[in-house]
Amino acid sequence: MVDQARMTALANEPLVVIGAPTSAFRGTWRELRDVFRQREMLGMLIRRDLKARYKDSALGFVWTLVRPLTQLLIYYFVMGQILNAARGIDNFAIYVFTGLTAYTLFSEIVAGSTGSIVGNSGLIKKVYVPREVFPLASVGAALVNFSIQFGILLVATLVLGAFPLHAGLVYLIPSLLVILVYGSAIGLVLSALNVYLRDVQFVIDVGLMVLLWASPIVYSYTMVQDRLHGVLLSIYTNNPLTLSVLGLQNAVWIHNSENPIVYPDHLMLRLLIAFVIGLFLLLGAQRVFSRLQGNFAQEL
Repeated sequence: MVDQARMTALANEPLVVIGAPTSAFRGTWRELRDVFRQREMLGMLIRRDLKARYKDSALGFVWTLVRPLTQLLIYYFVMGQILNAARGIDNFAIYVFTGLTAYTLFSEIVAGSTGSIVGNSGLIKKVYVPREVFPLASVGAALVNFSIQFGILLVATLVLGAFPLHAGLVYLIPSLLVILVYGSAIGLVLSALNVYLRDVQFVIDVGLMVLLWASPIVYSYTMVQDRLHGVLLSIYTNNPLTLSVLGLQNAVWIHNSENPIVYPDHLMLRLLIAFVIGLFLLLGAQRVFSRLQGNFAQEL
């Protein structure tokens, strides 16, 4: 009886051609609904990604902290002390680690999503699940790692007596939302393109390296204002990652009022505008992904 009921339910399911043209709203809504139905599998993929990353490792999640802490030490001593980038920046270690935390979340989302479809080729060729769950699993794994790093950051602020109990905390959520929508949008498109052109994953490594230095992480935004003007300064400032880094620094980093740090005018408004634009880009990215996914199995 159970098998008969299951066969009847399957027979009543409408035939959906993967990658067939549909309206933006209907197609996105249908695929979001399919992803929601597979939320248990999404959770399983997130756990699998985290376990696979630290498989056979004695230290496990401790390695999540090794890279950013190593970067922090390098930037603190080389950039901050030797090259004097710390001059005029209070609590330079917190300043750098805050920016690195934001950047690491974005880079892990983009890099992990880019390789997610190719990395799950065996599963994709055998069973059908909404393909979006694979890039989304990378987003979930990146959020778990971010939570660990952000916890370490808060502990560091406590140790240094600079815990961020101030009005600037309102910038925390908008900054994270901007990272999530842009990282997810870019990750969706690149994950699909990487199936057809494997050079994408190497190009994105170079792009992420450029973005690291194109964001005010080891130097202050004030230094940029002194060197860029007009259109170039506007492009730099309105880069979503730059806005997110500045917003997170405004939320977490405490500095001396006698040595004020300049932020862009209307930073909150800029973040909200970037978030709204990012939502439309995410919708467009999902439609591009949907059109490209039809031949995934053949290409893989």
